[in-house]
Amino acid sequence: MKKERQLFVRPRSAFLQVKCGKCGAERVVYSNATTPVKCEVCEEVIAEPTGGRIKINGAVSRRMD
Repeated sequence: MKKERQLFVRPRSAFLQVKCGKCGAERVVYSNATTPVKCEVCEEVIAEPTGGRIKINGAVSRRMD
């Protein structure tokens, strides 16, 4: 469906709750982050910028729209 025909345009970016693969701690990350995101507990990099969307090294547990 074209964008002009949609009543409400949903944003393509969102906040994601990412679970660290090493220690299991969770952290909220922006889907278009421009800096590497580290786990607050074990300092493992859980999200890396790729020029657009992020590359997630953990597991996404929830998307917050």
